Amino acid sequence: MSLRITYMLFALALAECLSAPIQSAQSQQPIVNQTDDAVAEARFRQNLNELLSQISQTQKISLPALETGFLDAKTVPSIRKLVLPPSGTFKKNWLAYRKRFIEPVRLKAGRVFWDQNQTFLSQVEQDSGVPAEIIVAIIGIETIYGRQTGNFRVKDVLSTLAFSYPDTPNKAAREQLFKDQLKELILLCWTEAGGKLPSQNSIDSTRFNTCLNQNSSYAGAIGLPQFMPGSIRNYAVDGDGDGRIDLKQSPKDAIASVANFMKKHGWQTGMPISFPVQVNAVSEAKALADGEPQLKYTVQGLIEKGILTKQQGDLQSGGVEPHSKVFIVDLLYLDKDGLDQVQYFVGLNNFLTIVQYNLSYFYAQSVAEFAEALGYKNQSVVPAENSAKANSSPKSSEQAKPKKVSAKKKQKPN
Repeated sequence: MSLRITYMLFALALAECLSAPIQSAQSQQPIVNQTDDAVAEARFRQNLNELLSQISQTQKISLPALETGFLDAKTVPSIRKLVLPPSGTFKKNWLAYRKRFIEPVRLKAGRVFWDQNQTFLSQVEQDSGVPAEIIVAIIGIETIYGRQTGNFRVKDVLSTLAFSYPDTPNKAAREQLFKDQLKELILLCWTEAGGKLPSQNSIDSTRFNTCLNQNSSYAGAIGLPQFMPGSIRNYAVDGDGDGRIDLKQSPKDAIASVANFMKKHGWQTGMPISFPVQVNAVSEAKALADGEPQLKYTVQGLIEKGILTKQQGDLQSGGVEPHSKVFIVDLLYLDKDGLDQVQYFVGLNNFLTIVQYNLSYFYAQSVAEFAEALGYKNQSVVPAENSAKANSSPKSSEQAKPKKVSAKKKQKPN
């Protein structure tokens, strides 16, 4: 989920040029900055303490324990920079994105990870219906199997983004999202330390603080699969059976948790992820591409428009049923001349499931292609006896009731 930001030195050079002329102005400037910083810090601390008090009251847990755990919490300026949107000159480029993630180092590491966990991966695939290749692809893209899990303290990350998010058009919504995740972190750490909810029972304060201080990404995602605290509480499972969930050190916990997330978000066992658009139907696909990750069309409707072939509406041919719901995926890229181009796919239900792991078409397509590089077959493996269903025509071939992405992911994806 990482975002590459290039830091510019222009502002520093400009500051050096302006520092010489007037000594009085030079001496006054730090005072102003210190005052501003003090006000911002006081506001940050007040908002944080109010949240801790609220959690203490609603969950009936010790306020002193919460205050002690966050006594050294701080804002991290670099995090505020990392979440800023790209500059106005930035252009999305699927080919550049793909090159970052589907490359020899990750693929080699993926095969090693597979070999090391082959028996368990097979077991999880059988139990969950989620292909091992998909699980391995997700963990590889997220952290290269634990090599890049982030080096920020998670309580600082979530506190910074909850109470000191940079001024952007979506600031209020983003602050609320991270405030919710900060609450989830506290509840997660409380239960990991032996606490019950709601309850005032004693906890292991060392374990509580260790959990709050664990490393995360700049957005607060944790461990090999980069789960946010809320996802850990809702979807993480104890894969190795040791009685605790450890997404940082236990590959089995990470594998089982990714599979559980995908299953709970609607992964359809034995179904494809996407289909390519027919080369002579690009204009038709373009007309239906609205950037919204919602299952709103049917396979039959796209067959009638020439976007898909009849075989793609036939289970026995590796396709899906005619009434299966789909949407158009548009991947923007730059050609060799630097001109804007678009590659189109037809996203199926399983593509949407990957999007719910990370709200990005680029991400979902990368997972699919990474998995294919590991041997995943992007076609139906539903038993042939069930393919008779494919002969039935839906009542409405073009439109179907859309399946929406969860509410917290309603911004337009990459």
